[in-house]
Formats: sequence, structure tokens, C-alpha cells
Amino acid sequence: MKRETAWRIFAGEFNDSTFEIKGDGEKTPNYIVTPLGAKVNRVFVIGVLTDVENISEEGELIRAHISDPTGVFTIYSGQYQQDVTDALSNIEVPAFVALIGKARTYTPEEGTLFVSIRPERIVEVNANLRDKWILETCKNTKERIEAYLEAMKMSESNLNELRKLGYSKEHSEGIMAALTNYSEVDLNKYIKLIEESLQYLKPGNEILPDIKPEKRIEETEKTTHEEINEDSVKKSEKQDEKIQETKEESDEDSEDIENTVLETIKKIEGKDGAAWDTITEKCEKAGLDKDSIEEALNSLMDKGLIYEPILGTIKTT
Repeated sequence: MKRETAWRIFAGEFNDSTFEIKGDGEKTPNYIVTPLGAKVNRVFVIGVLTDVENISEEGELIRAHISDPTGVFTIYSGQYQQDVTDALSNIEVPAFVALIGKARTYTPEEGTLFVSIRPERIVEVNANLRDKWILETCKNTKERIEAYLEAMKMSESNLNELRKLGYSKEHSEGIMAALTNYSEVDLNKYIKLIEESLQYLKPGNEILPDIKPEKRIEETEKTTHEEINEDSVKKSEKQDEKIQETKEESDEDSEDIENTVLETIKKIEGKDGAAWDTITEKCEKAGLDKDSIEEALNSLMDKGLIYEPILGTIKTT
């Protein structure tokens, strides 16, 4: 099963999300749909880690916050992401960090939905990489605004028409879900997020005037390409490419690793399941490292292929 793409998305858009697509079956992933139509299962964030707090008596669950120019991402990490939890606990805040993680929701009552991220990996980075992420996320946000506008222009918006314009199946599905489930999306708000983020990179530029969204999108694109400090972007390019290459290699290998872990569980689980430590030990003997095993276990649980009937015991579905 192919791993979901990690979206670059600003906190201001992510936190506005109030609609979730639940998987039809145990093996189907869930998605958060943002007001601009991003259909999000995983995210890639670079920002400032501002605080880390233990929120359980045993210290097994921590809450952290990562700030970008538009808002704050909330992060929850526990014992089943122990390496990430340890890393978060050991980073001296404030610090620039890059994080890849799963989008999560919490619904305390009907009609109320809160979003957060469960981290898969986190690493300290420099300000140049943070600036490059902001630049790329501005571009991606602008593209979502343009796609949303295209859908609004259609007399009858539908998936096939969006696909004909070159949008991916996932993005087209997200746009349709956003049009159906969000009323009166304020596109100017998200254009403003782009403008403010660009100002964050290079203070002193004038904010663009309040004109029609189509024109402001065009001006925002010009600002993106002409008014960012190119030296900062170039300096971070090589390091950013290394991170991306590592991520792509990890995505390609993840399916094989997950298959190995799943087959190991099937062989040893018996009637009552298999102990987490035993699974890890067997997989390490098969040549997998601990980080890859833990990531595979978490991913298999997300896909509904395994579950945890009691703490520390895993069974296949």
C-alpha cells in the first residue's frame, strides 16, 4: 500500500479544518479536508518548536507546539513514538525543527473538531530551511486557491472536469469535498496568509492592496519569485534536497518494511497476539532497525492491518 504524500500546509489553513473523511474499511486511511481542498493524511512542517510539556503522570505523553508565520501546530507524541518523544523532550526550545507526521482529529462533541499532528520523525534544522519551507508552502497554498477558484467558475463543479484541468485525483476529491462541506470560504483570508508569510521572510515590503482574489494571486506569484532573498534560498537548496532524497527513499522502502513486519506478526502472534518487544526483536534479527520497525507498526495500525487489544500486545485484523 502506497504511503500518503506529506502536504506542505500552513497552520492557519490546517487549523481551520472542520471536515474529516473517514475510511470505508479498516485498511482505508482517514483524511482531514482543509477549506482550500487539501486532502491531508500526512504533513511536512518546518517551524519553531516553542514548547514541550509532559501531560501524563508517567511522562509517556507529551504535547508540543510548532509555530509558523500563520499560527501554531499542536503535536502529541507518546510511548509508541518513543524516539520522536525523546527527541522532542531533548530539544532546547525555541529551535527550528522539521517534522513529518500524521494528521489527527479530536471531536469532544458533535459539531466540534480539533486537529493535531502525531509525529513520525523530527529533526533540528536551520533558518534557511525554514525560509525555503515557507516559500514552497506559499506556492502550494496559492495553487490550492487557484484550483478552488477554477472549481467555483464551473457551472457544475465535478471531479472529471477538475481532472481535465490537470489536478490530481486526490486534490480534485479534496476540492469537491471542500465545496460541499464548507460554506463561504474566505479566499482573501488565505491570500493574506501568503502575503504575511512572504513579509515574514523579508520585512519591509508593502502589503498588497485589497483587490480581487484573481489579481492578488497573480501579484502574490510575482512577489514569490522576485522579492524573496534568493541567497537564503540557494544556501538551503542542497540541504533541502538531501532531506527530500532521504524522505523519498524512505517512502519507497516503507512498503517492503511494513510487509516484513506484518508477516513477522502473523508468524508469532498466536491466539492472544504478539508482544511489542518480541516483534521488535524478531524484526531486528531480520535486518530491520528499530526506528523502521516502530514506524512500520504505527503505519500498519493506521491502515487497520493490526491493532492493540491490550497495551503492548499486537494482533492482526
